[in-house]
Amino acid sequence: MRLLNFMSAPRYHVIAGVVFLAPALSCSLGLMLVVFGLSLAKDLRAAQVNAKPPNIIFILADDLGYGDIGAYGQKHFRTPRLDQMAREGIRFTQYYAGSTVCAPSRSVLMTGLHSGHTRIRGNGNVPLDYGDLTLAEILKKKKYDTCALGKWGLGEAGSTGLPNLQGFDEWFGFLNQKKAHNHFPEVVWRNQQLWQFPENSEGKQGLFIHYKFTDAAINYIKTPREAPFFLYLAYTLPHKHVIAPTAKPYKDEKWPEPQKMLAAMIYRLDRDVGKILNALDDQGLSEETIVFFCSDNGPHNQEGIDPGFFRSSGPFRGIKRDLYEGGIRSPMIVRWKGKIQPGQTSDQVWAAWDVFPTLTELAGLKVPLGLDGESMVEPLLNGKIKKHAPLYWEFHEKGFHQAARMGDWKAVRHGVDASLELYDLSIDPGETQDVSSSNRRMIKKIESYLASARSDSREWPLP
Repeated sequence: MRLLNFMSAPRYHVIAGVVFLAPALSCSLGLMLVVFGLSLAKDLRAAQVNAKPPNIIFILADDLGYGDIGAYGQKHFRTPRLDQMAREGIRFTQYYAGSTVCAPSRSVLMTGLHSGHTRIRGNGNVPLDYGDLTLAEILKKKKYDTCALGKWGLGEAGSTGLPNLQGFDEWFGFLNQKKAHNHFPEVVWRNQQLWQFPENSEGKQGLFIHYKFTDAAINYIKTPREAPFFLYLAYTLPHKHVIAPTAKPYKDEKWPEPQKMLAAMIYRLDRDVGKILNALDDQGLSEETIVFFCSDNGPHNQEGIDPGFFRSSGPFRGIKRDLYEGGIRSPMIVRWKGKIQPGQTSDQVWAAWDVFPTLTELAGLKVPLGLDGESMVEPLLNGKIKKHAPLYWEFHEKGFHQAARMGDWKAVRHGVDASLELYDLSIDPGETQDVSSSNRRMIKKIESYLASARSDSREWPLP
């Protein structure tokens, strides 16, 4: 367990630096002015954020590829509401999921620890523990009302990982990852009780559960409250099973049937994100609410789905279960009317473990020590690009795999003792040319980073 310090000093030590330097006669006036300017800029940004903590809605799609949205290059089918959200906010081109499969990606998001440190590093039955500080728990320190809807995957019934034990006041959805793959379930959880849907009994397909998650989200938004709210809406689309109530509006397209259904699932995802945004507008909450939309990993290739058919990975190599860009790079769209300048496209590099410190700072709280993530408040509010620390991923299916990004350099390893592949993303974002042999210095640097970037895990040991 990694200990997180809530009472830590600010991460920016500018103010402390001024106090320390002031008595020193040798300190130049220019340096003092620079330091004061930096401190003032930070204080102004903090005042902008902390004047009133915003409502936060974080929408997570399931197995949606980077290229599955019109704003990210999709040409075959339409995503008008997500495209509109991008026009009304900021579109990030270099945001990364926490992992290349569902459960660890969600664990990274909730804990602010990358997949070399977070408790859940693969799909399985390992739950979050009481010692794991979650995003919902830290927001409760600012009196946020918290709600989780959809797919959880971080703790089964009777475990320490239940949403209601991890900071969420309200919970409605699937605890079990595999059961979340059934879009017409007979039961789902509402807090600590099962809710039955007779419309889906005995294999019937009377109720598409995705609609219930959207209805619950809209009802939550419409509920009067004095406190700010955090809504975590983890949709189950477009994960397999590849099915929707109908293939509309694409039933007449000359596509393979699985591709029609995939497009129909994404159509419903897009439409219902639009309903969420409409509800905010209707309630007069759009200027008080920041909305995030992204995916948990790259597109899958199950049940007849061909990710290449719609170019679901965009211009990138790989899909779900790959540590190449197509498996981990995700769309990320953020809207906050009146606070985020609309129509922006940002090349800021960041990842799912940055969400925790970002939302913490947005809420007006100090970011705890011990996180892997960095706050992205400045790129969000001011559009400035900041240098990011190296990014790290590991994956535990069919052996052990690692990846890291350091600047524009990306390294991938398939096996504990395997050689590193190296790609220069600045000129080769598709990772087509391994340049490890001609960049031995960078290989050594990344190898050193990989050796220190992770901690041992009892549940996820090295082979």
